[in-house]
Amino acid sequence: FWDFLILFFCLPVVIFNEITKKRLLGDVSCRIVPFMEVSSLGVTTFSLCALGIDRFHAATSPQASTRPIEQCQSIIAKLAVIWVGSMTLSVPEILLWQLTQDTSPVSGVVTEYCTMKPSSNLPESIYSLVLTYQNARMWWYFGCYFCLPVLFTVSCQLVTRRIRGTEKKSECRGAKHGQCEGHLNCTIIALTVIYGLCTTPENVCNIVAAYMSPDMSKQTLDLLNLINQFFLFFKCSVTPVLLLCLCRPLGQAFMDCCCCCCEGCGSDITSSESSADSKLKTEMSSSIFFDKPRETPPPLLALGTPC
Repeated sequence: FWDFLILFFCLPVVIFNEITKKRLLGDVSCRIVPFMEVSSLGVTTFSLCALGIDRFHAATSPQASTRPIEQCQSIIAKLAVIWVGSMTLSVPEILLWQLTQDTSPVSGVVTEYCTMKPSSNLPESIYSLVLTYQNARMWWYFGCYFCLPVLFTVSCQLVTRRIRGTEKKSECRGAKHGQCEGHLNCTIIALTVIYGLCTTPENVCNIVAAYMSPDMSKQTLDLLNLINQFFLFFKCSVTPVLLLCLCRPLGQAFMDCCCCCCEGCGSDITSSESSADSKLKTEMSSSIFFDKPRETPPPLLALGTPC
């Protein structure tokens, strides 16, 4: 859901800015777009960590093949922790960015762009915190949003494989359950690989820009920032497709949800056809049982008989 939100809101704003050199929604988009993009990284990071823990519990469960399905309240609570935590960690992005106007020396056109500069109107304590976040932003990105999910997923997969290797020697699990677990592990690994490949350029550009920004022009920095954003958009567009293709139950459920209208119409038609068929069968059965009485009326019975 968050990936679709990024594609439907942030992508049009970035494209509009690159074409018209005007910022859509002005200062609001300068603050909301980075906030949503960093929140997307947090949601993906903590979701991968939660999936790694779930796979570890599945491997260490004494009755893994008959493990009960997790309740909806527990899943909603975990999702709430992931989303609220990601959005809370992204709040400094709202206070860090602001809209700036500049006149191009070549064309003389006034262009609008977002710059990473805290507002001087903030309270002193909040201003100092935002400055601290700005100075540590590069390594915070690299440590929390890159190293944490990659190392966490790799370590969980290694521990899970080690446990399963020892269990295969002692007991044999069902082939169907093992195949399902293998599909889930492949899905998590594929998600981590895609996430790592799409966030590596951003971390490299952040490190290069932090140590070589005096020697780089503004056009080069803007180009690197644009490349990083489109890598994020690529990740947001590939991740749902990858999930639906690799995780078969989720893909089937998604197809069922997409075709619910057609299935509803089909069910209505089917129900009407079945009701018509049942009515026809009833009429046929009634005609079978009552042919003779309709052709020849029954004899008159005397009053007082049981009939």
